Amino acid sequence: MNVLFISSEAFPFSKSGGLGDVCGSLPAAIKKFGADVRVIIPKFACIQEELLRGNKFLTTITMSLSWRKIQFSLEETQYEGIHYYFIDNPYYFGKERIYGYSDDAECFSFFSKAVLEALPFLGYRPDILHCHDWHTALVPLFLKENYREVMYYQGIKTILTVHNLGYQGIAPVSYFEDVLGFAGSTDAWEQLEYHGSLNFLKAGLLAADLLSTVSPTYAEEIKNPFYGENLDEILRHRQADLNGILNGIDTEKYDPRNDPNLFINSSSSIFWKTENKLDLQNILGLSHNSEVLLVSMVSRLVNQKGIDLLACVLEEMVSLNLQMVILGTGEKRYEDMFSYYAFRYPEKLKAILTFDNTLASKIYGASDLLLMPSLFEPCGLSQMIAMRYGTLPVVRETGGLRDSVLPFNEFTGEGNGFSFANYNAHELLFTVQKATKLFYEEKNVWKKLVDNAFRSDFSWDNSAEKYVLLYESCLIN
Repeated sequence: MNVLFISSEAFPFSKSGGLGDVCGSLPAAIKKFGADVRVIIPKFACIQEELLRGNKFLTTITMSLSWRKIQFSLEETQYEGIHYYFIDNPYYFGKERIYGYSDDAECFSFFSKAVLEALPFLGYRPDILHCHDWHTALVPLFLKENYREVMYYQGIKTILTVHNLGYQGIAPVSYFEDVLGFAGSTDAWEQLEYHGSLNFLKAGLLAADLLSTVSPTYAEEIKNPFYGENLDEILRHRQADLNGILNGIDTEKYDPRNDPNLFINSSSSIFWKTENKLDLQNILGLSHNSEVLLVSMVSRLVNQKGIDLLACVLEEMVSLNLQMVILGTGEKRYEDMFSYYAFRYPEKLKAILTFDNTLASKIYGASDLLLMPSLFEPCGLSQMIAMRYGTLPVVRETGGLRDSVLPFNEFTGEGNGFSFANYNAHELLFTVQKATKLFYEEKNVWKKLVDNAFRSDFSWDNSAEKYVLLYESCLIN
């Protein structure tokens, strides 16, 4: 079984969030089950040069994108046993960021078609094109519209995985003919048209052979209007083809036994966490106290992440016997809020308004609680990483947070974290108060929860096996 991952990003070459992590670690896990999984991504200028030194030039290809004649290079390398292919075109990909440009829609239109043009030159014919998010959602549509009569492409199946339904790839109607070259195609118009614009993700949801998303709960949630981002009707229509498979994490990369960013490495004793806590307090200028509850948030500071809930009760939360560390960037209003509270309570709260992977590891290793009160969360990886480091997550029961965090049961002592159901600030506060009381008054119960978190298995193995079954189902249908 040959599977080609098509993505805008894949760690370690490019990454802006969870998508890069998934496409950088899932292929190797699936490969263990016998599939030949390879990855194709754009060769963005922001990729570190040393990662590209082993690239092998394959060919130069000229293709049409509507009236444009565009030339691009195809390159190949291997990284940790996985073949990676790169589409190189300086006009579209000579950028210092992956996203955030006015021509993003045109850029990924080009990438989607370029991948299909590149397939015959890979020396490897995929059975399945596994597309990820809106950036590659046009691949199934281009395949059906432009290549279905070409012998090489016949029988190739497509799967589209939605990592976050909130990002859909909206383009003006003029793209239909001027960029995509679909003039006269009624089928393409019906799949792309969306309230007077074009919607790339909508087209992919309709054109792909099978659909998946990154947790079972999110797969159910997005069929309802609140979570469905105006695509819930389409998802209900295709619910028989929609699968929810929980993401995993790279357990070798996130391993407290050998993480070089930690002050002390271990995986079984709370002692190492207190030592890492003292190290973090020293770095951040917090008062040294290994016995204090350390609460953290490592996140993009955006509405999705539940920052509005925290804003309502932050004053009350800081009044508890705890210290807080916030790491992340995002909307200015949230950055300003955390800066204000950090200034007002310098002994209790530190806000580091950047993103730093080294510091993130130190925070996971030192913290007792991690806050993730998300409005919605397709899967979430931070709660899994936190538990890997013996840090208990406080989450709202939505999407992958619900699927991965077993809330503490005070009667049985079971659980690997804490959760609350409603998007309500005082439910968040009550849950943190409950956790704080447990931390100080029932050390044996707390230690058991930490041990449960350590033992939680978020490796890719279970998920990878489910993807293999999904691929087999796709090929049979």
